[in-house]
Amino acid sequence: MVCFSSEGRKDSVTFIEETREFVCNFASWDLRLAMNITSAPFPRGVDELRAAGLTPAPSRLVRPPRVSEAPCAMECRVLQTVSLNDIAGNPIDRHVVFGQVLGVHIDDRFIANGRLDTAAMRPIARCGYDEYAVVDEVFRMVRPSVPEAALAPRLAEPMGRRSRRP
Repeated sequence: MVCFSSEGRKDSVTFIEETREFVCNFASWDLRLAMNITSAPFPRGVDELRAAGLTPAPSRLVRPPRVSEAPCAMECRVLQTVSLNDIAGNPIDRHVVFGQVLGVHIDDRFIANGRLDTAAMRPIARCGYDEYAVVDEVFRMVRPSVPEAALAPRLAEPMGRRSRRP
């Protein structure tokens, strides 16, 4: 499952509601400028991919194209779109789209030992305002069973003393 949010009813949400399908393309550090261009408020009918210098590629299971340059793309079918209300129950122009992944395209350069090497893709994430983060390091941590978790010593670091990296 995947989800994304939209501040305002942008073309993405409108097209998704019309087709009931979409492609979630990973935005990477290398694609950050093109990704930002596609967020401009183009008039309906303008091909945002081409305006940003990106190449549409055919999807296999859904009608919308994927971004050829994206290191990973997930073909999805819509499960639900939720239009949000504020705490007083008044509608606000914010929407969350939930989709089920039907198929995944992964650039073979990012497969290592049979697993996706997320850090090598260097995906970016919007943090808020005009700020983004890039994932260039990941770590693994196995979830403990309930008995293991109950017996584990308290490992939380004191507030204000969190290390930047493990």
